[in-house]
Amino acid sequence: MASSASCPFCRIARGELPAKIVYETDEVVAFEDLSPQAPAHLLVIPRRHVASLDALDDAGLAGDLLLAAAETARLQGIDGAGYRVVTNIGEEGGQSVAHLHLHILGGRRMAWPPG
Repeated sequence: MASSASCPFCRIARGELPAKIVYETDEVVAFEDLSPQAPAHLLVIPRRHVASLDALDDAGLAGDLLLAAAETARLQGIDGAGYRVVTNIGEEGGQSVAHLHLHILGGRRMAWPPG
């Protein structure tokens, strides 16, 4: 599916909903999370609608997402000290928006296990 009319992340990618975008390419968009869980908390999404990692079948897009996560961390200045990249899949995995997204968390020491 190229895009979903009602999906909030598809709407952000199309510029229909406001977001503080920090990085974008033709394939992905990175923006600040509205409910940050760390001093730096950003989301990286594909522009096209993919429900979750389980639905991702494009190795090129997977690479684009990971490269965008690393570039976003560099742009935010959290690459030197370290950061975490997380994706939640399904309700029990904590996914709250049915659009694949990577969380980039940094700016503080991360605990393990995450919870």
